[in-house]
Amino acid sequence: MKVLLDTNAFLLPVQFGIDLVRELEGIFGACELLTLEEVVRELQGIGSGRGRDAAAARVGLDLARRCTVLPSPGPGGDVDGRVIRVAEESGCVVVTNDRAVRQSLLGRGLGVVTLRSRKRLEFIRG
Repeated sequence: MKVLLDTNAFLLPVQFGIDLVRELEGIFGACELLTLEEVVRELQGIGSGRGRDAAAARVGLDLARRCTVLPSPGPGGDVDGRVIRVAEESGCVVVTNDRAVRQSLLGRGLGVVTLRSRKRLEFIRG
């Protein structure tokens, strides 16, 4: 199973104490973790600051090293739009806690993994 992580997915381990890899393996078994180069750049930008989000982003960057980093799917659009586009083109599941991204993916019939009850991840079929 190919699983695409967006920026806020990488923040979940610190923000909510979620073991992202273990949770995903519990849902899917073996899975291939993917992310976009734009997501890594966003994490680098957030991680260069101070505070809890910066610390979460630095932990997220460590996790991103375990992912296959995909090149940009082309010019134009914001990072969320690119995540949606890659998911549509590849048919992979997306891990996100962003409501707008989640709704957009589900509306396109794509699967989403999202935080449930601030404690665990849940897979929603699109």
